[in-house]
Amino acid sequence: MLLRMRSTIDLLGRRWMLRIIWELSSSPAGFREMQRRCGNMSSSVLSSRLTELIGARLITGDAGRYRLTPLGEELVSALQPLQEWNAKWEGELHA
Repeated sequence: MLLRMRSTIDLLGRRWMLRIIWELSSSPAGFREMQRRCGNMSSSVLSSRLTELIGARLITGDAGRYRLTPLGEELVSALQPLQEWNAKWEGELHA
């Protein structure tokens, strides 16, 4: 079980992964739109990250538009408690 969790953390810890997931959680987007939303990251990095996320079955790239899969949507929901904890942690750091 721990090995699987480390694999998940490794995947999500790669640069831009969570940003791409976050951007797609608001709405689907094509390649150029995703590049714009992510601060004009290089096309090679974006392409690589999108391919990895498709392989992980967290997003789909149907008809040139990327969107979260149901599994990807579950991931976004699962990250919500971490986001809430982060807000508390930031409050503690600034207190």
